[in-house]
This record gives sequence, structure tokens and C-alpha cells, in this order.
Amino acid sequence: MAFLIVIAGPSGVGKGTVVRALVSRDPSLWVSVSAATRAKRAEEVEGVDYFFMSRKEFLRIRKEDGFLEWFEVYGDLKGTPTKPVEEKLAAGTDVLLEIDVQGALAVREKFPDALLIFLRPPNRAEQRRRLEGRAEGDPAQQAAIETRLAQAEVEEALASRFDNVVTNRDSEVAAREVAAILKARRAEASNAEDA
Repeated sequence: MAFLIVIAGPSGVGKGTVVRALVSRDPSLWVSVSAATRAKRAEEVEGVDYFFMSRKEFLRIRKEDGFLEWFEVYGDLKGTPTKPVEEKLAAGTDVLLEIDVQGALAVREKFPDALLIFLRPPNRAEQRRRLEGRAEGDPAQQAAIETRLAQAEVEEALASRFDNVVTNRDSEVAAREVAAILKARRAEASNAEDA
């Protein structure tokens, strides 16, 4: 049985870092690449970090029901392409989504058995430091930090709707915690199949 694992949390919590650490521990996981209408950052790679596309192209795909979930996030559209996720799950491959909180809750509606893990920052000061580090040299990102921190308060209030909550003090430790959660879920499913 293949699992759909969703890691979500506020901006600046370190989702990408934890996902990379998790996949290095468990290369059998297939990470879905989201589509986004925002500009590509200098360090990002097309098709690896996101599929960068125009708003017009995104809306066309959305109209064709091509996204598992989609939302407008800080003025940009982001979504998870449906077809590759469904193909990987059908082939028996565990799929990992790294998306925002509202997207995770939308996935739960379509995949009630999805494993939703909320990633939380250790504190607001550390989250601010991470956001500021990412925004260096980008005035638009710098201006958005206060909005993202305020939104984090709202998103953290939704953590109880997730299966598990992991605090990201250290990405390797957080990845180990997520790996242990996934291992327990796999064992549970295996025991249920044997019963």
C-alpha cells in the first residue's frame, strides 16, 4: 500500500530542508513538485523546486482540473499537479507533498487517509531569522516578512487538524521524527493487512 505524506507549515519553518533530509534517509519517497506563478529565485531549479509558469497557464490547468490542490499564496498561485501523484500512488510508490497549510487540508478532503504532518518553527524569532536569511537582497521578500509571520499565527492554530506536529529546531532531528512517524504508519498498515 502506497502512502500520501503531506508536510506543511508556515513560511520559513524549513519545510524544504526537512524534506531533503527525509528523502536522503528514505530515497524510496517520491517528492511531488508543485507549480507556482511566482518568479524563480536565483538558487531554484525549474522542475526540481517548482514548475514555474505564467498565471494564464496555471489557470488553464486549473480549469482542466489538473491540480490536486491549489491556492493563492501571498499573491502567487501554487498547486500540486494531480496526474503524477495519482500515477505514483497507483504504482505503489509513497508520495511526499511539501505544501502550505491550506493546501494540506484540501488534500485531506480528497485523500482522507493521507498522513498530514504539521511542521512548526521552534519560536517566532527563529522563524523571522530564517525568513530574513531567505530574503537577503530581495526587497519584495523583505517587505513580506511581517505578513508571513502574522499568517504563521493563523496557520499554527490549524495544527490540531493534522495527524502529527513536529517542531523544527534542527532539520536532521525533525527529519528523523518524520521518518519515525512514517515507519509507524507503514507498520500499522502492514499489521492491518496481515490481520
